[in-house]
Amino acid sequence: MPAPSPQPELTTRPELRGQFGMVSSTHWIATAVGMAMLERGGNAFDAAVAVGFTLQVVEPHLNGPGGEVPIIMQRADGPPTVVCGQGTAPTAADPAAFGDLGLVPGTGVLSACVPGAFDAWMLLLRDHGTLPLREVLSPAIGYARRGYPVLPQIAGTIASVSDVFTEWWPSSAQLWLPGGHPPAPGSQHRNPALADTYQRIVEDAEYTSRAREGQIQAARALWREGFVAESILRFLAEPQTDAAGVPQRGLLSRDDLARWEATYERPVSVDYGDHTVHKTGPWGQGPVFLQQLRLLHELGVDTLDQTSADFVHTVTEAAKLAFADREAWYADPAFAAVPLETLLSQRYAATRAKLVGARASDELRPGSPDDQAPFVIPPRLLGETDVAAGATGEPITGTVPLPSGGLPGVGGRRDGDTCHFDVVDARGNMVSATPSGGWLSSSPTIPDLGFALGNRAQMFWLDHRAPAVIAPGKRPRTTLSPTLVTRAGEGVLAFGTPGGDQQDQWSLTFLLRVLHGGMNLQRAIDAPMFHTNSFPSSFYPREMSPGELVVESRFGPSVVRDLERRGHRITDAGPWALGRLAAVARDPETGVLRAGANPRGNQGYAAGR
Repeated sequence: MPAPSPQPELTTRPELRGQFGMVSSTHWIATAVGMAMLERGGNAFDAAVAVGFTLQVVEPHLNGPGGEVPIIMQRADGPPTVVCGQGTAPTAADPAAFGDLGLVPGTGVLSACVPGAFDAWMLLLRDHGTLPLREVLSPAIGYARRGYPVLPQIAGTIASVSDVFTEWWPSSAQLWLPGGHPPAPGSQHRNPALADTYQRIVEDAEYTSRAREGQIQAARALWREGFVAESILRFLAEPQTDAAGVPQRGLLSRDDLARWEATYERPVSVDYGDHTVHKTGPWGQGPVFLQQLRLLHELGVDTLDQTSADFVHTVTEAAKLAFADREAWYADPAFAAVPLETLLSQRYAATRAKLVGARASDELRPGSPDDQAPFVIPPRLLGETDVAAGATGEPITGTVPLPSGGLPGVGGRRDGDTCHFDVVDARGNMVSATPSGGWLSSSPTIPDLGFALGNRAQMFWLDHRAPAVIAPGKRPRTTLSPTLVTRAGEGVLAFGTPGGDQQDQWSLTFLLRVLHGGMNLQRAIDAPMFHTNSFPSSFYPREMSPGELVVESRFGPSVVRDLERRGHRITDAGPWALGRLAAVARDPETGVLRAGANPRGNQGYAAGR
């Protein structure tokens, strides 16, 4: 009798396989909506737009209409392209506009950039979708009007800011505190004002034009110059308080809203073996993913067991170097001379890789591409002192006032978060998107629109030496970071995760496990995850915790002890806590599509056939 064939390793869910279409997102409702668009004959771009608008409704603590979205897309017959849905700083936004604050506050209307998500979705729909405006907006309108289930995370977020709503933001209290209390987990919540906003956009656009493209163009105009813009400006005409009750005047103007449009641009890409990995430019943190790939190629990561201490140590030490460069060099390339070609070169990586040793480093060590001195301000530690490093790698200690972010009593910091989703259709069209911002906790709800403005300007610095110093019309350097991978020019993989500074750590580990570990998508998502906090956070108070390595306990005691022996300061996150990855894939030779989704939090799902 022949020996039984080895059984595949169990995963939390199956890796989905089919040839029709795949959608994976951070919310099961959004995933179902995306599949519904594909079933109706739409393509991946139609599905993506419907998913994006649905996430604004069902995950309001993670994104909203007042936020932004970077999108990486690829048509089956074309190259990868970035759709930039990152709104810019207002014309009036310069360091002097923040006066005695000494920072860009983390809540309230003062830190609002131009809302970018709506126009980005419309641009994608107009040029690459096939379905009419009404069809892709109908699911979002329906859930906003009839209700959607309140996740525990939504209820918790609202409860955490209910005192702010009650005392300072009555329009938010009216929407988010039914009966004067936070909604209970599992209850149904409605947002009729948002439903009315999108319904009016559809109806007015249809009145303006009978043609699909004309309706989409009319919707863009209604947002930028029509009743939506008018409502935003009317709301900003009066001072609005931040989360600490401090009155603020928003900086957004009529021209800011009218002139900004989402744009197309080429992705930043590097070859990695037989694959090419595509990210946004340095107005996001995407290139840090590519820098890590270059470093890890030099360090021989492909030979390591992806669940071993050797692997975790090597990936962590490479991340510290790449993220130090992110802080020193990244910014909107239209305003700053980012030495990206050198930062992404294998020669630069070979030099930097020599800094990785057998012991964990506690230092922040940005490099000096093209012999330029890096921008370094000592970040605040989670302990007592501040630390940074100059161009030579020598540590600098001291205490330096922090120039940006939120501050209790001045603007407050209310943590928001992010969504992510990926779509692929039978033709090979592929989309990866990371919507964020405009959180329900970010600033007061605009009552007749049903959403709040975002706070993305808090990512800027006020120090004129910083590449990411705030300036009129400039994009903030965000953490939002979708990923698309091609092989021989064809899209084979799209993936990403929420998680701020951790996005390009968790996503990187996922890719390494797929390419080098032989794991399928679901296994790579399920496998124990880790990240380091040994570089400055992108959010106030820009804390860093030198040597801290956060790991899921499923790595096991022996791996943890080995990492501690190497000098890592371990924080146990529990067994299932890190990463919220979504992923879809396509095999160009067979046409087989695959998908996986994160089980952590009991929220993300993939669907397909």
